[in-house]
Amino acid sequence: MCSSHSLPRRLLLTMSAVISVACALPALGAPSAAKKAAVQSVDAHSAELIGLSDQIWAFAETALREHKSAAALADYAEQQGFKVERGVSQMPTAFIASYGSGHPIIGVMGEYDALPGISQQAVAEKTPLHEGAAGHGCGHNMFGAASLGAALAIKEQIAAGKLKGTIRFYGTPAEEAIGGKIYMARDGVFNDVDVMLAWHPGDETQADTTSSQAMVDVIVEFHGKAAHAAGDPWNGRSAVDGLELFTHGVNLMREHIKPTSRMHYAIVAGGDVPNVVPEYAKVWLWLRDWKRTEVEDLLARARKLAEGAAIMTGTTSKLTLQNGNWEILVNMTGAKLIDENLRWLGSPSYTPAEQEFARKIQRATNVPDVGMNTKIHSLDGQKEEGGSTDVGDVSWIVPTLHFTVATAPADAPWHAWPVVATGGMSIGHKGLVLASKTLAATMVDLYEKPANVKAIREEFKEKKGDVKFEAYLMPGPPPVPND
Repeated sequence: MCSSHSLPRRLLLTMSAVISVACALPALGAPSAAKKAAVQSVDAHSAELIGLSDQIWAFAETALREHKSAAALADYAEQQGFKVERGVSQMPTAFIASYGSGHPIIGVMGEYDALPGISQQAVAEKTPLHEGAAGHGCGHNMFGAASLGAALAIKEQIAAGKLKGTIRFYGTPAEEAIGGKIYMARDGVFNDVDVMLAWHPGDETQADTTSSQAMVDVIVEFHGKAAHAAGDPWNGRSAVDGLELFTHGVNLMREHIKPTSRMHYAIVAGGDVPNVVPEYAKVWLWLRDWKRTEVEDLLARARKLAEGAAIMTGTTSKLTLQNGNWEILVNMTGAKLIDENLRWLGSPSYTPAEQEFARKIQRATNVPDVGMNTKIHSLDGQKEEGGSTDVGDVSWIVPTLHFTVATAPADAPWHAWPVVATGGMSIGHKGLVLASKTLAATMVDLYEKPANVKAIREEFKEKKGDVKFEAYLMPGPPPVPND
């Protein structure tokens, strides 16, 4: 068994910590024939994968509306011989494509939802493709296509009798909104998977050794009593008073929380007209920390703030937990395996025109114009960046290996037009192909060397301990829109 270590969250890792936390892996040695063939498969299908990515980039469909995007990926999987189950977990845009039989069952996840309001052409200055429309400001058009390409590479090796087991591609919608993986996790679709893989577009290339932030998404509502604000205000009880006391409490609480915690809110309803004492008010609040236990503490304190604000204003309050993510349970053994494959494959090379494209974006967004980052970063010393993902929920059910590939210029704003721009042209395409090859090569190492799977799962079991995963979800189906 591996020795037990806590997740890396606040402190930067040192190389000694990286080495000590990872279980011993068999030496990779020279790539096997199956690994070479899997990588060659990605090259052979690269035009199709880039075409899929560009289709999804153009569709730019937001969470749970990714009908064309999901269909493009699912249809392609069926055409390649996968068995496809659509409408998973009551989400029309969720699907699972599988091939093979028996264990090991290796899964790979893909996303394809866009973000509202950041439409952009594939050019190096801010130029919307369709004013006010959505755009792929997180690179999910590449995420889904690259992961499916890797699954196809493994499928071909299973079909040829070179590998044994099952490959599954999980089409997971709505990561940017409700977190489709959370509903899928609640429904048990990941429970029998031996190892899961995922990647994400970024501005650096590395096997990820830092976690994500756990978070909860809550609505706090106040109900009061309407009255004429001038004629008889004493007969009213202002819901907005309750809301203001609640948000004031949240802001006072900021001094007395861990430096790692984050609280951000938006006032969704705060009265209609000044001359009516408002009987309803609503605030939308997110609570985050690198540790789920800290998020639970923040949530407990927020409940008391809501109750106290209601008591002080003669109103009633209701706190509803809508959604949330667990932090990623980092698997250092798997990170080491991915790192070795990234280094075997090497970073993409960029043409002078591509580097100038990247530098032009950097100049337009007031960050250093250094171009694309071509370095493969080491496992130690990785910076922590705020953000939450539903990949975290999956990582507490099955050991999950995660890495990042550069698809956008260094330090350019994320969830913004620069990422949309590079995701629709050759810079993004090169990152897509590297990600797909890295996934495929790593999966071959899992199929061919059972000791790899064993070591990864042993670390997972030891780090997870007796923690039982329970999704942060309200009862009932996902909130699928009618349109």
